[in-house]
Amino acid sequence: MMVFAVIRIRSPRNKSKKMENTLNSLRLNKVNHCTILPQDDKHIGMLKNIKDIITWGEIENDTLVSLLKNNSSMNEEITDEYVSENTEYDNIEEFTENVINGDAEITDIPDIANLFRLHPPRGGFRSVKKPYGTGGSLGYRGKKINNLLGKMFNNKEMKE
Repeated sequence: MMVFAVIRIRSPRNKSKKMENTLNSLRLNKVNHCTILPQDDKHIGMLKNIKDIITWGEIENDTLVSLLKNNSSMNEEITDEYVSENTEYDNIEEFTENVINGDAEITDIPDIANLFRLHPPRGGFRSVKKPYGTGGSLGYRGKKINNLLGKMFNNKEMKE
C-alpha cells in the first residue's frame, strides 16, 4: 500500500458544501498546504471530489524524509534521535518506509500534525485552471508529485 501527498493549489470562489467539507476533513484549509493520505478507496473518492483545486500523487521515501525534516509543524527539526526516542523506529528513513508501506502514520511521532505548510513552487505552477495531463497543475500526477514538492521545499538539497 502506498501513500499520497496531496497539495492544495487553488482557493475557488464558489465552493460547494461537499467540497468544503472534504477540504476540512483533509485539513487542507489554505493554498500550498500538504497532507499525507493512505491510498484507499475512501480517500481516492475524496480526492476525486476536490480534483479541481488540488494535486496529488505517490510520494517517495526520500521526499517524505525531507518533508518531515524541514517542514514539520514543530519549531525544531526532527532528527533521528527524536524519532528513535519517541517511536519504535531507529531513524527517520525507517519510519518513513513504514509510513509508505502503511504500517505507521505521520502522527505516530508526538507533536507532529499531518499538515505541512509549503512555499509556492520555484518557477510557479504551470496553470491552476487545467488538469495535469493537459499542461496544467491540477489533479493526479503520479510520481511527478515529488518534483513539485522539491520545488516547494525551502532548502537547497532538493533543487532540481
